[in-house]
Amino acid sequence: MKVDGNENALGRQKAVVPDERVERLIRIIRGQKVMFDKDLAALYGIETFNLNKAVKRNLYRFPEDFMFQLTPEEFKNLTFPIGISSWGGTRKPPDAFIEFGGPCR
Repeated sequence: MKVDGNENALGRQKAVVPDERVERLIRIIRGQKVMFDKDLAALYGIETFNLNKAVKRNLYRFPEDFMFQLTPEEFKNLTFPIGISSWGGTRKPPDAFIEFGGPCR
């Protein structure tokens, strides 16, 4: 399929995400600008599970240090501020994607 300026590789219309929306999703963890997997997936309009599956399947395409998983302590500190309940939602620490030319710029 031909990809023109308004469509992605799947033929879907590209959406322009306002800078302000992206900036609200960026957090500082370990002194680095990061975006959590759930937020990055939402920007791309996909499920978090599918984003993580695609990344793990294609790890060889990325720099070694492009992401990390939060420690249990970091995750615990985020539980209230980002609205993760103890009984549902995210149960494992999220992957944090580091600024590497992507949306965190």
